[in-house]
Amino acid sequence: MDRVDRKIIAELRDNGRATYAELGRAVGLSPSSVHERVGKLEAAGVITGYHAVVDPGSVGLGVTALVGIQPTDTASDDEVAVALGELPEVESCYAVAGDEAFVVKVRVETVDELERSLGRLRRIDGVARTRTTVVLSTRFEGRPNNTGLDLPEGGGRGGVAS
Repeated sequence: MDRVDRKIIAELRDNGRATYAELGRAVGLSPSSVHERVGKLEAAGVITGYHAVVDPGSVGLGVTALVGIQPTDTASDDEVAVALGELPEVESCYAVAGDEAFVVKVRVETVDELERSLGRLRRIDGVARTRTTVVLSTRFEGRPNNTGLDLPEGGGRGGVAS
């Protein structure tokens, strides 16, 4: 992956609906060259998909919670993760260090539905305990982190060390 590929990725992270012509103008290539590069980035698994960013409240998902999950001593993390993935209200699942093995982001319509979701989480084989933090407001979420995508080839920052 070279500097141009990194620039294409940064542009797509900012606007996943950009046309090849728009991307070409941003990186100084023809649309066909950008198309070829994007195809290679997709084939290599660098770009894994495209999606719409939706306001959860506007689709009836007004309650967000972060739930820490502490496993039992005999739990299989892989099996717990698979079970978590089967719950539609679990939007994200992170394996973490510390007392908890996972932190999941849950989105539901109401606090009552959150209570039912927590019950479903606690009934998963291998879950010993949960710790829930209800989100009061979201200041930002899902923003593209293009740090490092503007580095020269090789990933070095160059310049004088401080």
